[in-house]
Amino acid sequence: MTATDRIRRRFVVHGSVQGVGFRMAAAHEARRLGVAGSVRNRVDGTVEAEVEGTADAVRAMDAWLAQGPPSARVDRVDAAEAEPRGDEGFRIA
Repeated sequence: MTATDRIRRRFVVHGSVQGVGFRMAAAHEARRLGVAGSVRNRVDGTVEAEVEGTADAVRAMDAWLAQGPPSARVDRVDAAEAEPRGDEGFRIA
């Protein structure tokens, strides 16, 4: 896959998403989908994810983030386009 085949999006997930295994589950799903990037807790109680990969894989991750793991309650997800950086792997920050 070349850089032109990749897209990157930044997501901020709102709701009951910290302390419920959200980051670990998100990393598992990201690896399953083959997307790169990272996920982290933010001080305001939200979770931020940067996801890079094919458009289909990033859309699939977007859909997963809107649901989250069973232990979470997602109220909304804000998404913004970002410039692909060529990341490899997915990490919990």
